[in-house]
Amino acid sequence: MEISHVTKDIHQLSVTVRDMLFEGIWEIPKGVTLNSYIVKGEKTALIDGVCGWDGVPESFFGLMEQLNIHVRDVDYLIINHMEPDHSGWIEQLSNIRPDFKIVCTKASEQLLSAFYGRSENIIVVKDGDTLDLGGGKVLRFITMPNVHWPDTMMTLEEETGTLFSCDIFGTFGAIDNVRYDEQLSAEDIAMFEEEGLRYYSNIVGAFTSFARKGFAKMDNIEVKVIAPGHGIVWRENPQKIIDDYADFIRWQEEPRTDRVTVIYGSMYGMTEKAVAYVLEKLEDYPVTVNVHKVPETSWGTILGDVWSAGKVILAMPTYEMKMFPPMAAVLEEIGKKKVLNRKVFRMGSYGWSGGAQKELDHMMEELKVNWTFVEPVEFKGKATEDDFRAIDASIEALMV
Repeated sequence: MEISHVTKDIHQLSVTVRDMLFEGIWEIPKGVTLNSYIVKGEKTALIDGVCGWDGVPESFFGLMEQLNIHVRDVDYLIINHMEPDHSGWIEQLSNIRPDFKIVCTKASEQLLSAFYGRSENIIVVKDGDTLDLGGGKVLRFITMPNVHWPDTMMTLEEETGTLFSCDIFGTFGAIDNVRYDEQLSAEDIAMFEEEGLRYYSNIVGAFTSFARKGFAKMDNIEVKVIAPGHGIVWRENPQKIIDDYADFIRWQEEPRTDRVTVIYGSMYGMTEKAVAYVLEKLEDYPVTVNVHKVPETSWGTILGDVWSAGKVILAMPTYEMKMFPPMAAVLEEIGKKKVLNRKVFRMGSYGWSGGAQKELDHMMEELKVNWTFVEPVEFKGKATEDDFRAIDASIEALMV
């Protein structure tokens, strides 16, 4: 755990975690930070108390002492979101100062008892409510329901324009001892943009309709610093992450037409050989191509690339008269994340019987993602010259 100074009377407590699955599902090969913040007025507020990694509470107490703040001095715990990676310090604080006050939305209040057995000293706030800490520090609360739980809100410190944004404006990715955007190289910025897209598609994507509504509130907020629950604090150029999130939200329904994501699985190499042929053909087009093989590539990585890509190529064999199971699982998750309005080509090999296409058609009807398919190409065994010509025609139709 590390402590750093954000801006006037505001500090960050940050834990970097690696070698774990985020939410028990998503791979984070470049790590992720879990961020909490301290706002010091005449009273002290802790915003987003994270889980108990890295020696908490011992390291937490030591860092507080560096700020000349004892844990007993924490008057308020602001819960922007009840998920334990944002609220996990409640138990430790309760053991030391049982009378500290929790500030949260009505939806969070309903979870406090279930998660932590807490039902007293709770201040429920609504959109636009404020909390005066004294010394010029006023917190304003901005509700963001269903981004990505029903209880979510953001907290704005009005004097400095620091927005504690919880999950929105968050990213995967971590760099040791680096916490702020002005410390990043161009390559680092690109990494956090890529990890931001993967984070958004994995964590927030299914709730994009709510994120779109919440994002509209940014027009009425004067923001100078964005301090998310995960990732870098944006204090030199907060507009960068705001613009990125505007793209992420838009790409759900209006993805980039210059990106193609190829997802394929192959049992004995016959479908894979056809994929190699397709990749050669795509070299003739001015597009960025991302290729993923299932089940080798993680769902989170595939989701990130599909989220931005307007065109998708699915290649999988028939397996027991249905789709290759790893492909079926990935497509179901993509559908649940509401990746909409893609243009798609599907091809694949079969042996003694087809059936993959029938299952795919049924899945698309059930998921209601409004994908437009060009003519599929199925081939018995390995693809023939006639099959390759059919693939050529479908690729040309896809790229129009």
